[in-house]
Order: sequence, then structure tokens, then C-alpha cells
Amino acid sequence: MRILHTSDWHLGRTLHGVDLLGHQAEFLDHLVGTVREREVDAVVVAGDVYDRAIPPVEAVRMLSDVLRRLSEVTQVVLTPGNHDSATRLGFGAELMRDGLHVRAAVADVGTPVVLRDRDGGVGAYVYALPYLDPDDARHRLAEPGGEPLARSHEAVTAAATARVRADLDARRAADPARVPAVLAAHTFVVGGEASESERDIRVGGVDSVPAGVLRGVDYVALGHLHGPQRVPVADGPDGTRTVARYSGSPLAYSFSEKDHRKSTVLVELGPGGVVGEPELLPAPVPRGLADVRGTFDEITGALGAAHAADWVRVTVTDAQRPEHLVTRVKDVMPHALVILHDPPDRGAASGPRTVTAASDPFDVCCGFVEHVRGGAPDGAEQAVLRDALEAAQRTEVSA
Repeated sequence: MRILHTSDWHLGRTLHGVDLLGHQAEFLDHLVGTVREREVDAVVVAGDVYDRAIPPVEAVRMLSDVLRRLSEVTQVVLTPGNHDSATRLGFGAELMRDGLHVRAAVADVGTPVVLRDRDGGVGAYVYALPYLDPDDARHRLAEPGGEPLARSHEAVTAAATARVRADLDARRAADPARVPAVLAAHTFVVGGEASESERDIRVGGVDSVPAGVLRGVDYVALGHLHGPQRVPVADGPDGTRTVARYSGSPLAYSFSEKDHRKSTVLVELGPGGVVGEPELLPAPVPRGLADVRGTFDEITGALGAAHAADWVRVTVTDAQRPEHLVTRVKDVMPHALVILHDPPDRGAASGPRTVTAASDPFDVCCGFVEHVRGGAPDGAEQAVLRDALEAAQRTEVSA
């Protein structure tokens, strides 16, 4: 069978205030086209379909449309991540069309979606784990009548994968034909490389699970980390080879992802498990991301011109903050999203200061100007600040 693994769509997310729904729609069109072109037998979506529990209406419509189009040409298995609401995403799962499976219930972790091959036979088992919040899952995955599991991602994930292995062992013992098995999980596995845009899932001071708890299946389709990467998993006691990968997000959602090569993962499965190595299929890049640092003359010259089409984080290093900085930078780089001033001699003295009710408002204002611009306000500027403060005080008295 041919499986396409994707995750972390984050439909409805913005990038520093820029609406990304149009770019997300381009990716979903690309996804449907890839499924048709590569004759994909099933798409596995490993969580964070939406960016928040109550997504915008347009994001809901977008998901509904792409699931309709995908289910017309392939099988789909989808499970929620830590950004999704499992209840909302899983609503009506029992009513969905054949070939579309939304697995959002913790109780179902040990029951696979049975994928059919092109001849109608059993082609693969997909065990889909929704995001397991330890505070909830430690009760749901505990033994009947027993104590709750430890309050950790490792404990709940180990309990879930134990159910997976028990079910898989029973199925393979009853059927001599070795059906390949896929585990879809939305979690942070030890050894994975994080970026700035994943929401912290730390519980009890720990946010990750050891890779060893994933052993026993052929392929692990991971979600949560936005950079595509392989996670090494040791072979199981019976010699089972487990290949585990994060597909990563289809778009960059922070400047820490500017060097990522966004992709989906195409996996070939056979009776022996994963055939060869998974293939990374590049996702479309709507607009590049760049971090640009230099003097104002450099930024507004050739350096800035080279990134005129990119989303940019700009850092200007002049000793004094240039006048009309934001406007003049955007004249050269209209898609600049973050514009910072970082003078070379900025030291601790101009860093953030603690402000209390006892602080002199005038001193606070002067300190802010010095922190932002890299230099203290001169006499004329101080006069303007003092006039403004006095005017504000008069307003408060007369209100």
C-alpha cells in the first residue's frame, strides 16, 4: 500500500497578523493533486488540523471541502492534536462516508482502522492516537478499578501503545498473512527538534516521550513538531523494524522555520513493513521567509531588495533609530512582518526596567525611548514628553 502522511495544517492560523487561509488552500489543492498523481491508497493526518479548538468558519469549510475531495479518491484517517478540540473534530464520526475515518476518542486507541488494498483485501492497520492529555488520559487508560496512571506523557502514551501492540499481536497470531501496521500519534518524542511555533505541552515539567514506546509497528506517522525529521526507534524484541517520522507542517508558522523544507511523507508498505525509505514530497512554498540584519543603508539597499518578495524579520543595527523606520523599510520590503532596532552598543543599562506605582512617569518614558532607540531623548524631546504627561494628568483630574 501507498500511504501519504501529513500533519499540523493549523487551518486558521496567521503569521504575525497575516491571514494564511489562501496559502493553506493552495497546499490542500496540492495534496489532493498529489494523491491523484501518485495513486495514494490512504492519507494519514496526524493531528493539529485546526489551529485552535474553536476554528474560524472559513477553516471549517476548508476542512470539510478537502475531506470530501480526498475521500472521493482515497481513504483518509484523521486524528486531533493538542490544538484541536477532539470533541468538535470527532463530532459525527460515525456518520461519515466510507473511507473517511476520524479517530478522536481515547477509548479507541487499541482498535485499528482497517485500510483496504486495491483488490479489496486488508492492506494495512492504522492505529490512530488522538493527542493524549495526561490529566485526562491517565484516568481513561488506567486499568478498570485501578489507580490512575502517572501524570506524564510517557505514562499515557506507553499505556496506549501497549493496547496497540496487544491488539496487533492478536490479529497477527490469528492471520498468517503479515498485515503492515501504522501508528499515528501527536506527541513530542525524545530526540525531535522543536521550533518556536509549537504550543508547549509540558505536564509535570516534562513534554516528551521516549522513542522506545513506539516500537512494535512498522511506521509511526508523527505530528506536533513542525520540522520534517526522522526519529530513531530501536528494533523491537522480535526484530520488528519501526520507521518513525514527523511530516512537519505544510507551511512555516514562525521565523524559526525559515530553513525547513516543508513536505509530506510518501510511505510504501508491504508484508515485511516499510519498503525502502519514505519519500519526502516537497510542499508548495507560497512565500519565502528570511531574517535580515544590517545597517539602515544596507537594509534599504541591495540587502533588502534581495528579499522584496519574502516575509521578513528585519533588524536594523544603526546606533540611532532611523526616522520613519517602519515606513521606509516597507518601501523596500513590503512583506516585512517584524521590524526591530538593535544598536550595537545597547547594554544592560538600556534594557527593560522594572516599573512600579512608585516610578516617576517621566523617567519611565525617557527610559523607554532610550531602550527603543538606543539613545536618551534630548532636551527638546524631553520637553515634549513632559508636556504630554502633564496633559494626561490634567485629563485624569478633570475626568
